[in-house]
Amino acid sequence: MIRQTFLGVALAGALLAPAAALASVNSAVEAAPVLLTETPIAALPVEMPAMPPVTFGTILPVPTVEAPLKKLFCVEYARARSGLAVFGDAKFWWARAKSLYSRFAAPAENAVMVFSGSSRLSHGHVAVVTHIISKREIRVDQANWENHGEIDHATPVLDVSAKNDWSKVRVWNRQSNDFGKHVYAISGFIAKDLVRQASNS
Repeated sequence: MIRQTFLGVALAGALLAPAAALASVNSAVEAAPVLLTETPIAALPVEMPAMPPVTFGTILPVPTVEAPLKKLFCVEYARARSGLAVFGDAKFWWARAKSLYSRFAAPAENAVMVFSGSSRLSHGHVAVVTHIISKREIRVDQANWENHGEIDHATPVLDVSAKNDWSKVRVWNRQSNDFGKHVYAISGFIAKDLVRQASNS
C-alpha cells in the first residue's frame, strides 16, 4: 500500500513536469518499502486436500424428478446404474445375488437397496444409494417409485428399524414434502465392487 502511494504521487507529478518527475518516480520506486512478501511458487502445495465427508451444514442434493423418453421400471434402471447382472422382479434380487455379489445389511454408496415384496410392493423395489447422510438416513436414485416410469434423484430414505439395522424404512414423499407414512421392509444391499466371480469361489 505504501509503495503504491509513493508511485501514485510521483506519477501525478509527472503529468505536470515530465522531466523533473521522472527522477522523482525512479527515487520513489527505489525508496518505497515493500510490506508484502510473495510466496515462491515452489513453496505452494502441489495437491489439494481430500474432500471431507458429508457433515452437518453440508448442502445436500435436493430431490428432483426426471421424465425419461420412455417409461422405466425400477429393475432396469438399477441394473443400468449399478451394472449388476441380476434379473427378474426386484423382490428376487436379494436371493439371486447370493452367488454373484456381496450382500450386507448396512447401506453403502453405489450399492443397490432391495425392498422386500409386500402387499403394497407386490414386485418389490430396488434403488441405488447415492449418499450416506447419517446412520439413519441416505439418498437414493430410483425409477418408477410412483408407477409413472419417472426417475427420482436424491430421494431421502429413513431407517426406522428399532435396532438401526436398516430392515425397515420410510421414503420421502414429494407431495407432502415429508417422509411417507408407509414403512417398507428391506432385504439388504448388494454391491458390484465386491463381486465374487463364480470361477474363483
